[in-house]
Amino acid sequence: MNDYTNILREHNLKATPQRLAIANALCTNGHMSIETLYGIMLKKFSSISLATIYKNINLMLENTFIQEVKLPNAKSVYELTKTPHSHLLCEACGNVEDILLNLNSIIEDALKASEFQIEKTDLVLSGVCKKCRK
Repeated sequence: MNDYTNILREHNLKATPQRLAIANALCTNGHMSIETLYGIMLKKFSSISLATIYKNINLMLENTFIQEVKLPNAKSVYELTKTPHSHLLCEACGNVEDILLNLNSIIEDALKASEFQIEKTDLVLSGVCKKCRK
């Protein structure tokens, strides 16, 4: 278990017990939906509300402590902010995995094909994981 007190403060966030628990849950479990996170938090803080989870998630997003992963045809999941990366989504089990890809050629092709100014890349590749294919 990591101590995220200083990292939260570096992101201009108070290190409340709830925020520390959210950080530890995301570190331990990886990509998590609000509902899954809420279930974990209820075990630790029996009187915590879903509104409190949303409030903390939104503050953590605004301060770039965590990031949202928007999945096609599914609810978003959240993860601790780390090196830029893409995601693999298993359509059978719903598992989300990180994958490091060089997106430079895709970005260059998009710039050549349009007059669009690209500011952010979020790539989710969907398919079936090895475990589900067996």
